[in-house]
Amino acid sequence: MVAAARKIVISGYYGFRNSGDEAVLKSILTALEQEGKRSGIAFEPIVLSGDPSWTSGIYGVKAVHRMSMKEVRQAIRESDGLISGGGSLLQDATSSKTIPYYVGIIRLAQWIGKPVFIYAQGVGPVSRKLFYPLIHGAFKRSHYISVRDQESAQLLQSMRMDGKRIEVVPDPVMGLPLPTGAVSKFPAEKPGDLPKIGVSVRFWNSDRAELSGIAEGLRKLAESRNVHFCFLPFHLPDDEAASNYVIERMGDVASLGSKITTRQTEDPQAMLLEVGRCSALVGMRLHSLIYAASQRVPLAGISYDPKIDNFLSRLKVKAIGTSEEVRPERLSEELAHLLDEAESWKMDREPLIAALQAEAARPARAIAEYFAQKG
Repeated sequence: MVAAARKIVISGYYGFRNSGDEAVLKSILTALEQEGKRSGIAFEPIVLSGDPSWTSGIYGVKAVHRMSMKEVRQAIRESDGLISGGGSLLQDATSSKTIPYYVGIIRLAQWIGKPVFIYAQGVGPVSRKLFYPLIHGAFKRSHYISVRDQESAQLLQSMRMDGKRIEVVPDPVMGLPLPTGAVSKFPAEKPGDLPKIGVSVRFWNSDRAELSGIAEGLRKLAESRNVHFCFLPFHLPDDEAASNYVIERMGDVASLGSKITTRQTEDPQAMLLEVGRCSALVGMRLHSLIYAASQRVPLAGISYDPKIDNFLSRLKVKAIGTSEEVRPERLSEELAHLLDEAESWKMDREPLIAALQAEAARPARAIAEYFAQKG
């Protein structure tokens, strides 16, 4: 018999058409549903979104505008608890307003008297030490704390958090399933088609040096073998513009026997399906690499943030370039190696990937168990 429904508010960077963050939300919703069924809990999610109608339409859940404090307060007041996460919410690299917002949502829930669950967050970088006590105070009063890498745990401990309370778990997206019974609007490749190289790029440095290096490296690969470059914009429209920047600098690869396409979708599971059809992937976006790993696609990462290196280290892989420099020759050689040694790459990393996928639902399990015990 299923217990009375538990309303749970989910706070994160949702409703902005960022495929990685939307994949986080979809993964959390899926895990909550699955773990809730095992524990006899029916969860009713309420998502704080930048576009509530879009979020409701995509996921079939209730959503309120994340910047309407009246709606947020009412949603939390009527709920049974708050999930903060996942994703890189507590960092000040993109804006000094990010940490105060997410900490403010946590503290609001705590002030109202609701339990708070920190769900697989990536904490940092936090360059402004004045934020340390804010984060410490919010996390100390939370019922459950999980982070997606050891570096986040270490940063929290430097803020005087008790390390025994912090659970290190994989990024939730490692548990994202392929769409059940769904067919992507993009047709699958046919036997005999060119090997497909997934490419996920984003703007970072103002001089675009890393994108120019990627373009030259892909061009060099096309000069040595015929391949299909499939650009995968994870954050529209910015990543589409970054993809076009690279494509323009690759030149006419069709004359060399290769081809270029772009796949666009706002559905995270459809994007996961597209990544899974690749023979190899080179990515700047963290979730492009996570998608590839979950689908056993050999990958090459370009690091612009420690979170990239942190994830790659869990696969015993090192980034082949950074936002400061991408050596074209190295990129070309690495992609050729991944194509030629794909089965060996998969075999070596299968135990690591399987372990990450098995652990991805741990935060949802902890939340379900909490409410099951409450009765």
